Amino acid sequence: MRVVRSARGARQPRAGRAPALPGTVRAPLRWLPGLTAVAALLLCAHGVDRHPAAPTARPAAPYHAPRPHIVPRSAWLGDAARPQPRPRYDDKVLAVFVHHTDTPNDYDCADTPRILRGLYTGQTGARDWDDIGYNFVVDRCGTVYEGRAGGVARAVTGAHTQGFNHRTTGIAALGTFTAGTPVPQEVTDAIAALAAWKLGPSGTDPRAMVELVSTSGHSRYAAGATASLPAVAGHNDGYMTSCPGAELTARLPAIRGQAARLQGRP
Repeated sequence: MRVVRSARGARQPRAGRAPALPGTVRAPLRWLPGLTAVAALLLCAHGVDRHPAAPTARPAAPYHAPRPHIVPRSAWLGDAARPQPRPRYDDKVLAVFVHHTDTPNDYDCADTPRILRGLYTGQTGARDWDDIGYNFVVDRCGTVYEGRAGGVARAVTGAHTQGFNHRTTGIAALGTFTAGTPVPQEVTDAIAALAAWKLGPSGTDPRAMVELVSTSGHSRYAAGATASLPAVAGHNDGYMTSCPGAELTARLPAIRGQAARLQGRP
C-alpha cells in the first residue's frame, strides 16, 4: 500500500483508503465471500458491542375479552340530542353495575331505538340530567347500544348508581325483571360480554370484590366511605332499590362466571 508522510514524518494511510486491519482480523476475512467481508468490516469499524436498545412495550393486561358489537348512539338518538356539557372521565373501570330500565318487556327489538329515545328524553327532560344515565343498554335480543356519550372504549363517568358512578360502567337491561319474569339468555350473554371487555383493561376479575369510594350519603354507604362490592354488581348493591329486579339479580353469579371465562381466566 502506498503511503504518505505527515508533517511529523509519521506514516499515514493514503487518503481515501481504509485503515489497515490487524493480521488477526485480516486472515479470517480472506475466507469470507465479498458481501460477508463488507459486513464484517462494518462490524469492525463500528464495534461489535453496540446493540440497538430493545423497544419498551407496555405490559398487557393478563386477561382480556374482545369488544362486542355496539350500536352507536347516533343510530338511535338522531336529531333528538340536546345540548349538553362535555363528558367526564375516570382513570379506569373497576366495576360494572347492572340495571333494568323498569319498562315493558313485550317490545319488538326493532323498536329499541324509539324506546331509547324515550328514556333519553325522560332523563334529560323531567329529571334534568345532562345525558342518559346508563353507559350501555341491552335489549331482549342481546343487541348492545351505546348509551351515555363519551366513547364506548373510555371510562366515561355515568349517572346510573348514586354514590358509585366513578370507576364504574352502568349496563341496563331493557325491560323489567322482577320475580317470575324470565331473563332471556341473549340478555345475560350480552351483559357478560360487555362486563368482560370493560373490566379487562384494569385487570379486574369479574368474580372479584373491588373497593370503591362512595361519593354520596344517599347510597348504602356514607360519603367518603370505602365499600367492598362485587366487580359485577347489581344496582341494589350500592343503592337502596330493587333494581335490577329479583330475576336478573339471581343471574348475576352466572354472568360473573361467564365474563371471567370470556377473559380467558381459569
